[in-house]
Amino acid sequence: MVTPLDRSGSPEGSLMASLDRPRTDEPTRVAVIADPHLSTEEAGTSKLFNRTEAHVANAVADIVDRDVDATLCVGDITKDGEPWNFDRFDELAADLEAPFYSVPGNHDVPKEGYDHENLSMNAFAERYTPDGQAFPFHVPVGGVDVIGVNTAGTEEWLYDSHAGTVREDQLDELDAMLAAADTPLVLAHHNLPAMSEQVHEHRELAEPDMFVPPEMDDPEPFVETLERHGAPLLLTGHLHMPSAARQGSVRELMMPTTCSFPQGYCLLDVGPDGTDVRFVPVADFEEMVVGHRERSTDSVTARGLTGMAAARLAQFPLVEE
Repeated sequence: MVTPLDRSGSPEGSLMASLDRPRTDEPTRVAVIADPHLSTEEAGTSKLFNRTEAHVANAVADIVDRDVDATLCVGDITKDGEPWNFDRFDELAADLEAPFYSVPGNHDVPKEGYDHENLSMNAFAERYTPDGQAFPFHVPVGGVDVIGVNTAGTEEWLYDSHAGTVREDQLDELDAMLAAADTPLVLAHHNLPAMSEQVHEHRELAEPDMFVPPEMDDPEPFVETLERHGAPLLLTGHLHMPSAARQGSVRELMMPTTCSFPQGYCLLDVGPDGTDVRFVPVADFEEMVVGHRERSTDSVTARGLTGMAAARLAQFPLVEE
């Protein structure tokens, strides 16, 4: 049985970013979780598979007390798209009182070489988009227009790759959605080049042998679409750490993962003065230390990403506008 952390007296979270935009006259609060990688049958690795159920349960228990307008996820709900892991996630998320919406991550979609049958992307949309919308989806949440994009693929594209892209058919829909949105908040799993470049920089500075995780192919049309409509904020996941970057005029915030160090989720408060983003841990001090140990010793790449995550935590807030 998963026992949520005792959150009594917990702080509001550490300020990760204070942004001038998005802003809305209708105060809106959303919780954002990233990369749960929930697994009911695996243990170990830097993703702490044996703790993923507890981390999701802790996040849900905390979010319920935060009076949010919605909970959003930027992908990688499961270890590798297993239907039973989606089922377990849904059981844990059933306690959420506000709506839950998600985009897929590269570990949620069917991939070549898996020895199990994945949840189809049609089934994913039925479960996790508003009214089963195809991607991109749009849903009003308080005073915000949440728009979710699939960068991870389906059974028909990116089947042989964990890289990301936004296909032309999605771009056409996204263009129309952004044109009609007053206060867009865009969700995607994969990162823009400016965020991925941080990994390259860290490799040059500290970990020359680390592997750079799969990046987004042909990101320029996606960036151009966001810029054309002045989209104020893109939320991503994928690299398992809190971070911030700017690609042209597009502000990207990467959400921390619930599964590995630093185990947590984010609260976004959007109001007339802008947006505050706070990091909320889903593990106690001892478990955070274990998470750091396991991630930093798992591989050279995991060690490099752990160093990046620790440096960014030490630099909070990452953005003050």
